[in-house]
Amino acid sequence: MDDRSRELADFLRTRRARITPDRAGLPADGRPRRVPGLRRDEVARLAGVSTEYYTRLEQGRAHNPSLEVVEALARSLRLDPSEREHLTDLLARPTPVRRAPAGPQRVRPGLHLMLQTLDHVPAFILGRRTDILASNRLAREVLTDFDALPASHRNLARYYLLDPEARRRVDEWERIAAETVAILRLEAGRYPHDRQLADLVGELTLKSAEFSGWWNDHRVLRRTHGGKRYHHPLVGELYFSYESFQVPGDAEQTLCVYNVEPGSGTAQALSLLNSWTASGSQPHSASPDAADIP
Repeated sequence: MDDRSRELADFLRTRRARITPDRAGLPADGRPRRVPGLRRDEVARLAGVSTEYYTRLEQGRAHNPSLEVVEALARSLRLDPSEREHLTDLLARPTPVRRAPAGPQRVRPGLHLMLQTLDHVPAFILGRRTDILASNRLAREVLTDFDALPASHRNLARYYLLDPEARRRVDEWERIAAETVAILRLEAGRYPHDRQLADLVGELTLKSAEFSGWWNDHRVLRRTHGGKRYHHPLVGELYFSYESFQVPGDAEQTLCVYNVEPGSGTAQALSLLNSWTASGSQPHSASPDAADIP
């Protein structure tokens, strides 16, 4: 079994292991269960395919199933939208376009200008592998100064999992870090031959005690919106309602904005932090070339 087939097999096994027969609406059949969750034949029955076919699929021996089969499996395994996308990626036969991402990512000048305009809240642009391609001053104050890091280290997953300061600043650190690992998992399914992503996963595996457990859960996530709390050493607790937007014209860049409620304690603290740290108005990177992360 090659790596791609093993990834598919592990994903399907972990997804069916979390669903009980009761939850799936299946009657008890009296057979002893040696493993948690649904059996292969039960998934096959729910999806309307033969047990033999599902077994071949889970073993990576059935290629290019129809869209109807994929949808039936997604319904049977109660997959959310991110998991459906991941399953489709794993079942697809990699094409030259999808085998590995293109060269360095660049943030266009208009987006740098947008970050400068959003100077009252933290905002940054994520690229492939959760690379930080650009950030404004408040983002660097609230999270970490990505500007001071080598270009290869400007990465959100690397910050959350390897920087000791992140554990002190990020409330619910385990949840946020695990969700970030799930985002990397989703991208690994889309780009199985991304060498730099593989190197990042290898580094996190070696240096983070928690990473392997989360990675082996095969959880996937596409972040869109939510809430986050940070503990800033100068201004105390900050609460943000973040929104993530796919950048028009570049599906592999995401604008992340940390919004605050007007008049709230966070808004007042940010205003104070802004006045204390204001030394320039240009977001990082100051020029598009500075944001060239491969």
